Amino acid sequence: MRVLVTGGAGFIGSHVVAALAAAGHESTVLDALLPSAHHGPASDVPGDRVVIGDVRDRETVARALAGVDAVCHQAAMVGLGKEFADAPLYVGCNDLGTAVLLAEMAAAGVRDLVLAGSMVVYGEGRYDCPRHGSVRPGPRADADLRAGSFEPHCPSCGAELLPGLVGEDAPADPRNVYAATKLAQEHLAAAWARATGGRAVSLRYHNVYGPGMPRDTPYAGVASFFRSALARGEAPRVFEDGRQRRDFVHVHDVAAANAVALEAVRERRPGAFAAYNTGSGEPHTIGEMAAALAAAHGGPDPVVTGEYRLGDVRHVTADSRRLREELGWRPEVAFTAGMEAFAAAPLRGEAPRESSRNPVAPSGTSQPTSSVA
Repeated sequence: MRVLVTGGAGFIGSHVVAALAAAGHESTVLDALLPSAHHGPASDVPGDRVVIGDVRDRETVARALAGVDAVCHQAAMVGLGKEFADAPLYVGCNDLGTAVLLAEMAAAGVRDLVLAGSMVVYGEGRYDCPRHGSVRPGPRADADLRAGSFEPHCPSCGAELLPGLVGEDAPADPRNVYAATKLAQEHLAAAWARATGGRAVSLRYHNVYGPGMPRDTPYAGVASFFRSALARGEAPRVFEDGRQRRDFVHVHDVAAANAVALEAVRERRPGAFAAYNTGSGEPHTIGEMAAALAAAHGGPDPVVTGEYRLGDVRHVTADSRRLREELGWRPEVAFTAGMEAFAAAPLRGEAPRESSRNPVAPSGTSQPTSSVA
């Protein structure tokens, strides 16, 4: 089939195009080729057909949808940004862009969609209180963070909470502008499916990392920040106490999940929408990730700073069993192997670093892992 991949020249999008080609599909790439995300010439853009333009422009989107059977929507502005003044940019790129895409899909009769969702829609992850069972803590207070008290506490008794795996049925609780736009994208996709008889799947990516990540812009993920620091010969700076739990998943596995979801969505009933956590299933702390990356790079060792950002959540890790059980997807890149390869892999706009290591390959014997989005 022919698949439109929005943002197909970007970090995750380019890997999705490669995974679709490996599965025998043709790709049309729609990308604005913004300098912040793409540093090469237009001739470097993957795909069988390339449309350069903004996903918010209806004429451009209509042209990109010509002859298309399905859409993988990867185009988005990511990260926490610099300040709340970025809100119009996020809403414009993520929500208006998605609305335009869905409206043009409706007009073109394209009825199958795989959406790049995010685990940020949950806010904080799942927590258990020894006394009150499963509870949802409120946002962490600035005064507590300043005092170095980073762990969420039970809203009823004040006890320190134990983090667990969050499932797709957990209530949404977006705690920053980016998170709010990612949840809005899902609501738009669900409304589009109901109104048109379309079929949509949202893959809620956890912390994605791997070759081709953008360098340390204000919109990059923590793996990119750490990798960029190491390339400059600087120690990665780990916020809080480094014990924040995340699920780091390799971009090759995320791309494979898109290819699997694209096949599965076509079997759904008209009007259906489903969300799937897309993570490695093996939680690691940010401190562990920084240490593994620094060791593979050859140093310097990370520095735990105690700094923090309001809006960051303490722990959020995936329960990805639904994606495994219903769609048969399995992550294959193990944490250690993934970090070793990522330590030597070039970031966007950066020359490759010499290394004696082999490129990362799927591991059939060890637990998968890793990374940042």
